[in-house]
Order: sequence, then C-alpha cells, then structure tokens
Amino acid sequence: MADSETVDIDALAARLEQVVSYLHVDERREEVARLEDESARPGFWGDAEAARETMERLTRAKEDVASVEAALAKLDDARTAFELATETGDEDMLLESQTLAQELSAELTELELNSWFTGEFDHGDAIVTVTPGQGGLEAQDWCEMLFKMYLAYAARRGWKVDVGDAPAAEVIGIDRATFTVSGKNAYGMLRSEQGVHRLVRISPTDAKKRRQTTFAGVEVLPVLPDNVDVEIAPDDVRVDVYHASGHGGQGVNTTDSAVRLTHLPTGIVVTCQNERSQLQNKAFAMNVLRSKLFELEREKREAELDELRGPKHDISWGNQIRNYVLYPFQLVKDTRTGVETGNTDAVLREGDLDQFVAAYHRWNVGGSE
Repeated sequence: MADSETVDIDALAARLEQVVSYLHVDERREEVARLEDESARPGFWGDAEAARETMERLTRAKEDVASVEAALAKLDDARTAFELATETGDEDMLLESQTLAQELSAELTELELNSWFTGEFDHGDAIVTVTPGQGGLEAQDWCEMLFKMYLAYAARRGWKVDVGDAPAAEVIGIDRATFTVSGKNAYGMLRSEQGVHRLVRISPTDAKKRRQTTFAGVEVLPVLPDNVDVEIAPDDVRVDVYHASGHGGQGVNTTDSAVRLTHLPTGIVVTCQNERSQLQNKAFAMNVLRSKLFELEREKREAELDELRGPKHDISWGNQIRNYVLYPFQLVKDTRTGVETGNTDAVLREGDLDQFVAAYHRWNVGGSE
C-alpha cells in the first residue's frame, strides 16, 4: 500500500514538473509583471481594443501562475500527509493523502490541457455543427442525442451556449444543430470532437426491435476575433428569410425571422432561426459563415486543414472517431486513443466527456498516460 501510494505521488510530481516546463511558469511570472506595468501606464485605455487584448493576456497569465502555485502547494501537502501516515500508521492521514492526490490529478489534467493549447484560437469560443449521416431517421435522432450531450458537457464546464439552429425533423430527432459555445478554452477543448460519431443500438422506430447502426458528423470551428479580416462581398451572399419552426416563443411560424445565407462562390449554406429577430439570426449566421470561409481559405493557402478540424470524411462506416454502443453491451470507445467507458449514460446524458477530451489532446501531442 505504501509503495503504491509513493509511486502515485511521485508520478504526480513528474507530471507537474512537465506542466511547469510546458507553461514556462517563470516566463509567465515575468509576463504578469510586464503586463501589469503596461496596464498601469497613463493612456493605456486610449485604445480600448488593444487594452482589452492586453487584459485578457494578463488574466490568462495570472491564472496559469496561480494554478501551478496551487498545484505545487497541494503536492507538498499530499506528500507530507503520506509521510506522516507512513511514520505513525494514521489511517485518517493516509486517506487525506489519497484525497489530495486524487484532487491534484484532476487539476493536473486541466493544467496539461492548458499547456497544450498553443493554437491561435484555442483559448477562444467555438462554433459546433452536428449533422446526421448514414442511418435515415435514426441518424436524425442520433444527431439530437449528440446535441444534448454537448449541451450537458457545456453545462458541466460552466460554458455558455447560444443555439443558432436546431430544427426538429419531421418524424424523430433534428435535421441539424448549430450552436456557439463560449467559455475558457472552448475551442481548444471541443476541437477534439471533430469527426464522425457512430451509434449502435436497438432501433426505437423498428417494430421488430432490430439492431441499428447510425452516424452523425461533428464540425468544430473557432469563433473568429473581430480583428481577423474575412472579406465577404455583399453580392456574393444570397439572403433568404422564412418562417422559423419549433420552439422559439411568440412569433414563431408567424414572421419571417429565420435566415438562410448562401455564399454563391463556394456554395456554403448557413441557417439560423433560434434568435428572436431576423437581424439577430442574420448576425449569428454571418459569424458562422465568416468562420467557414476563413477555414476554407486557410486550407487553400496553407493546406493545413488538419490543424483546425482534422481530415474531412464521409459520415459513414470506417470513418468514426468514437463508437457509442448501447446494445448488445454498453460501451463508449474513442478509436484514436483507445479510451473507453461502460457508463454510457454518464457520457450521453450527463456530458461526461473530459476523459475523452484530455486523452485526445495527450494523444495529439504525442504524450502518454
């Protein structure tokens, strides 16, 4: 027991040492001092946009330093508690050491993620689109299940969600879902979900209760900052308005509040109907279109599509990044990392995705457990 606990704490110490190295904590402390000095200078707020960006950098740097310092303190507490428990045989002290070690392990996962988020937009917000793939009516239901899973995940992490479009399908599920997720590292976290998701279960629409395999695709794009220039000529965009459908309060199905934007040169179509007014729906759709066009141009210019969303595949068999099996057994398994769990309800209903997200980023940077 003692040897096992010592290994655990030593392993945590090694992980923390790597985090300190990845985050360049000494440099972050210097950055905090420099940005604080800069923000205190006369005329700092004369350029509001530049000042806002500086304060955002200062906040992130402070959070990184404070998180590492708190982790170092908890590691010392865990090691001290374990050493005392070993010397005295105090079971309560041993339990405290184990509890602190478990807490520290979870905190290190978050710190590791932060250290891996080095992309231009990783710390920002995300636009997520879920679309049905192969499987007919079942795929539309699966699309809605994934949509609800991501809503639950966002709630777990304290992120804000703005649903732009999630029209109900005629029989079951939804035709698609497009929503913006706002919060710390939202894009960095959610880009791990980009790809094809496969569901195996007993069909809820089949009278013979046969097993059905269905697919849905998830696209994750960054919300572009205002200072990122994406030229969209007004003549290149066709704007169509129509009656909104589904839930949305008074006025739904009575006014042409829903908006469909078609970018004529590329054929990209974006819809939004969940906001209260036509102007709000158009603004949401334009933000999505900007992000889609930005990524398309990035692909053409740099041939680095994988950097933002990974290779694009058909939403069908053989291309899935994750399998969700509800029959004949219960299992959720990520095909990239091998991480799996039998608690399918926790994943699908409660949005317990952190284990998959963290494993993906560890795998993506070539790390290991």
